[in-house]
Amino acid sequence: MTESNLSFFGRLSLAVGTFFAVLGDREFAAQVRRLRDGAVVAAPVTAPQPAAAAAPTIKAASPDAALQLLGLLQRGARFVDFVEEDIAGYSDADIGAAARLVHDGCRATLREHFTIRPVREEAEGSRVTLADGFDATAIRLTGNVVGKPPFSGNLSHRGWRVEDVRLPMLTKTHDATVIAQAEVEL
Repeated sequence: MTESNLSFFGRLSLAVGTFFAVLGDREFAAQVRRLRDGAVVAAPVTAPQPAAAAAPTIKAASPDAALQLLGLLQRGARFVDFVEEDIAGYSDADIGAAARLVHDGCRATLREHFTIRPVREEAEGSRVTLADGFDATAIRLTGNVVGKPPFSGNLSHRGWRVEDVRLPMLTKTHDATVIAQAEVEL
């Protein structure tokens, strides 16, 4: 299929990827804006350079996706209602029953909009060895951390990694700060 004849799902995938790239990269966002305004965005034609170890940069996160997720959890599980409720006057049985409903709704919402997999496949409590060069962004060492890899220890938590995000597209007029509308019964 040619680039000018992308399927609907090809365009959808491109749109979602572009959405998150625009949120995360100011220069890319500026190039997209210039392209939308009709300017020709020339791609630099240079020989590939070896990747230099760049200093980590801190980027501002857009709150829209977080607000959208909070709204989805509210719609699917009444999450905010549960957390904002003063539960001091309720019995443990009542709280447990409510927590079960909220848990089921939160789990269904997460599974609908995310593909989440464990960082490590081993069972918690099992013995693991981490070789030199292990991914320190995905694995946190705890306890008595001394010396250099390889490290051997017990897996206390498998960790979680998001493999896919399927958030609904938002219109320009959508106010993401309204995570649950007020309801007026007539």
